[in-house]
Amino acid sequence: MSHRGSSSSLRAEEERDLEELRGAAAEFYRQSGVPQELEAALDELFRRQPRDLHGFLADYFDKRSAPPRISRLKGREVYNAKGQLCIEAEVFCVVRNTEKSISSAAVSCCLDPERTSSDTDDEEERTEHVRTAAQCINGPLSNMLKDRNPCDQSEVDKMLSHFFMTRCLEEMEVKKKVHSPRMDEESSPLPPPTQDKDKKIRDKGKKNNIVETPAEPLEPVLHGSTAIGSVSLAVAKAGAELQQIPLYHHIAALKSCQDQDRFHIPVSLVTLICCGRTSPGKLNLLEEVILVPKPGQGVKQIVTTTLKLQKEMMRIMMTMKAGAVQAIECDRGAPAVSFERPEQPLDLITEACSNLQLQLGTDAHLALNCAAHKLLDHSKGKYEVAAGVLKSPDELVDLYQTLLHKHPAVVTLIDPFRGEDKEQWQKLSNAVGNKCSLLSEVTNVSQLPAGGKRHILKLVNETTISDLIRIASHPGSVMLGVTESEPCSDASLSDLRFSGDTGSQLLSPPQAVGLGLDYIKLGGLHGAERMTKYNRLISLEEELAQRGILANKDKHSPPFPGAVLHSGDTPV
Repeated sequence: MSHRGSSSSLRAEEERDLEELRGAAAEFYRQSGVPQELEAALDELFRRQPRDLHGFLADYFDKRSAPPRISRLKGREVYNAKGQLCIEAEVFCVVRNTEKSISSAAVSCCLDPERTSSDTDDEEERTEHVRTAAQCINGPLSNMLKDRNPCDQSEVDKMLSHFFMTRCLEEMEVKKKVHSPRMDEESSPLPPPTQDKDKKIRDKGKKNNIVETPAEPLEPVLHGSTAIGSVSLAVAKAGAELQQIPLYHHIAALKSCQDQDRFHIPVSLVTLICCGRTSPGKLNLLEEVILVPKPGQGVKQIVTTTLKLQKEMMRIMMTMKAGAVQAIECDRGAPAVSFERPEQPLDLITEACSNLQLQLGTDAHLALNCAAHKLLDHSKGKYEVAAGVLKSPDELVDLYQTLLHKHPAVVTLIDPFRGEDKEQWQKLSNAVGNKCSLLSEVTNVSQLPAGGKRHILKLVNETTISDLIRIASHPGSVMLGVTESEPCSDASLSDLRFSGDTGSQLLSPPQAVGLGLDYIKLGGLHGAERMTKYNRLISLEEELAQRGILANKDKHSPPFPGAVLHSGDTPV
């Protein structure tokens, strides 16, 4: 009897608990508006009467789910195309109560371009940069961006830039404290014998007419700064993925704050040959000779024409005297050819174009990346344009004028001088007028030389997507880059593409398309990572054409005037 009473009491207690649970559930549903939501869903389901009932209900409630939020970031060390360490940032978001990996982006570390340290020292510093970036991503940046909306690129980039500036100020304070005692020692008077010795050295220098030219100040590279660029790009890709739109469409919407209904494919600038310091010949001056195709051509047509042109150039070189011309593959995806004088590669290209009935100056033009800042002999104040051949800044002005007079198809000179030679920039600009654009590679617009009408903004480690949008909107901006140390064959850069020959952040084809850039430079036509970008451009062009939103460029528009150039040895 007692057992029966105990069971009855237990059932009564369970019923009370169940009733309380039902009441709590009813209150929860009432406060959350669940009955109304279900009634509306069922009404819509009955009105539509779709064949896939569960699919319809899934889509219906998916649109009403909470927006995704960043849950964490993950930074990892990966290797780029040259086998160098770089940082990759991965974005995780909570989507419908489940954490998912949404996107990732890798950015190479851009060290000081004028460094003279050994390869071992460079590798050690690069490793330190990457490891610091990974620590930043996995620690403070992950905590800072937790619960942020990945589609709010502007807010994310503001937080990233503020973090970077804070780190810069902290590092400056540390360096100031470290160097202050040394500065006090340096400010103490030197003993008379040393002063007399210095004076003799200066007098000797004057006697030999050698004026030492100070080196241009290098932009400091903050350890771990690649964390900023990689996280910003990864968040942009996450925003596009979560909205289920192409990256170029997402970038365009961020740029114009509204949907864009027409897109154009930037003209591909292709590196034909290289004659810089790393080439086998004596010539140092022309680091790259670049083909500037006529606007209005498709990417496939440009690639096909360039390959035919390079094949004809190689045939001509093979017919020359044995050993007269050597060609080796270089990091820029084009042959590095041995020449002694700057007119020789241009003569070769002119002859090849003539043989193919390609009218140079009408069907195509040329751009010369001089990279003169790498050629200055600071002890003599002259540029070593070829091995053993030194030219003063004024003599270099004359050399360029002669070269342009003989080869009028050259419409652009990139970095014809270092930034300090302002007088020569202006002198050459006055001489060439509108026939040739002078482009300068700078890290901010304020550094543009007086004679440089347009400029190439170098994308450094901490460049964010918002920075790129702002830069691309600046009058005269020309973004150009050669992907020497690209992290991987990431196709996203075609949508927005940026790159740099020292491993800086690159724009890809989607990025270039999204930013509305007129030109994109992806390097030569050799190497899997470069051809991945060209293929991405081709697929973008086909996709836009199929969707009926491809805007065709004016075939008769002149090259470069008023142009915004996008450089992409960065991801397509």
